[in-house]
Amino acid sequence: MAQADLVIRGATIIDGSGAASFTGDIAIKDGVFTAVGDVTGSAREEINAHGAMAIPGLVDIHTHYDGLCTWAERMQPSSHHGVTTAVMGNCGVGFAPVRTEDHNRLIELMEGVEDIPGVALHEGLPWAWESFPDYLNYLDARPFDMDIAAQLPHAALRVYVMGERGAAREEATADDIASMRRLTAEAIAAGALGFTSSRTLNHRSINGDPTPSLTAAKAELIGIAAGVRDAGGAVIEMISDFKGLDEEFETLMAMVDAANSPMSMSLAQGLNPNGWRKIISKIEAANASGRVVRGQVAPRAIGITLGLSASRNPFSSCPSYRTISDLPLPARVEKLRDPAFRAQLIGEAESAFSEQSFFDQLWCIDADWDYEPDPAHALGAIARQKGTSPVVETLDAMLNLDGAQLLYRPFANYLDNNLDCCREMILHPNTVMGLGDGGAHVGIICDASFPSYLLTHWGRDRSRGERIDLPTLVKAQTQDTAQAVGLNDRGMIRAGLKADLNLIDFSKMRLEAPYMVNDLPLGGARLEQKCRGILRTIVSGQTTYIDGAPTDQLPGRLIRRGR
Repeated sequence: MAQADLVIRGATIIDGSGAASFTGDIAIKDGVFTAVGDVTGSAREEINAHGAMAIPGLVDIHTHYDGLCTWAERMQPSSHHGVTTAVMGNCGVGFAPVRTEDHNRLIELMEGVEDIPGVALHEGLPWAWESFPDYLNYLDARPFDMDIAAQLPHAALRVYVMGERGAAREEATADDIASMRRLTAEAIAAGALGFTSSRTLNHRSINGDPTPSLTAAKAELIGIAAGVRDAGGAVIEMISDFKGLDEEFETLMAMVDAANSPMSMSLAQGLNPNGWRKIISKIEAANASGRVVRGQVAPRAIGITLGLSASRNPFSSCPSYRTISDLPLPARVEKLRDPAFRAQLIGEAESAFSEQSFFDQLWCIDADWDYEPDPAHALGAIARQKGTSPVVETLDAMLNLDGAQLLYRPFANYLDNNLDCCREMILHPNTVMGLGDGGAHVGIICDASFPSYLLTHWGRDRSRGERIDLPTLVKAQTQDTAQAVGLNDRGMIRAGLKADLNLIDFSKMRLEAPYMVNDLPLGGARLEQKCRGILRTIVSGQTTYIDGAPTDQLPGRLIRRGR
């Protein structure tokens, strides 16, 4: 073979196809895999990978780096977890198209829906665009540590076309719908990977206003879907409360038909332990009818991280705590250790938490944290064992590490105190991995680690139930996610495909505990989480991270659909 840029020798290769692992070499030239197996010939660089596992670069199709990518080059935390392609613009929120007078409105919406500090967005966003094609052109000139792809968000589109009427969720007129259809086709023709929308009451601006797309009529959704079809088709991502399941699902399928395109929708176990199965049965029927519809699922519980350094903690709503909430962390810790203040706060919290079951699903995050925690180790259970109050136990726990201790509370996928429902979702033929929200909920959730957790927990570490074989897991987060959003040039270690991969010491691969950092504009705080054991991450044939440390290579670029 002609001289390669890089040859990786003797790796245990899990190629992303779902096939069993094999030992072999990998050759890369001009950012593309050129040979896999027994590679002969020379290379400018060779890596001895004996004992290491080679897998394709992980593809995360549900992130919110829409703001971060306009001022930063590293899409962290995702890049710490072997992600080499991130798709943003999910849940119908983003920053284009936009008129100058609506800058604040879109920031307030992103701050409320995705918990990204408004001050960081105000400081960081350059607003060097108006239309969605303008936004893509701005990103096109920027280098990144991974490839990124953008989707057209419904909320921004609706406000751009309808102004205050759109924000107030008034019904779109025929002219409004025609404009949204035209702009949707324009965005996708310019390279948007797809269109996204939100129909959940959980998505509100920082002022408490529901997302503009919440009650969009069926005619509006079909009109936008027609714009997707006008541009040759794309992907559609939706999140819904599924109130009135039959009617809602019928509306979503009308969108699929009008767009002649695939759709994915958020799927998790909520308050009804079997509610997700009703949705998956409808997804099964949709696929049986010839449509392509996927439930977007998570590999673990979806939960919040609480603590004195996080956005919220169990005492945030107590009147006494609110009087000290703006103090620096050391001053708050000192105040919380004051006996008189402590007694007052505990009294308020005891009244507020009349339902003690809150503490039965509240755990301390330690260095060996397991996201499938034993209910016997919850703070409520510990309090009963000690004969103490769960409020007191929680306050004491939160003051550990000089107030840096973080707590975890799941709110989806953990009704049964195990992850059996997640295993069932992961293995379902009509689901795709997602929902990690990298770049979002920065002060309360750090689920950007979903992709690496999928491999370590389900492929090796799970002790409370059945595991899943590694080739299936790798395929789920590489080939399957890439193909779900139409990125057929990546997701496998195969000659002719894009050379994105990770070299891993799987025996040492471990998620570290999340912690807070202050690296957003104006010192804004966010949760960070790293993963040990990823020896090298390669994007387009260039090494971007070695043992978790960044190199000076930034080969990642904006992906435009169809190009």
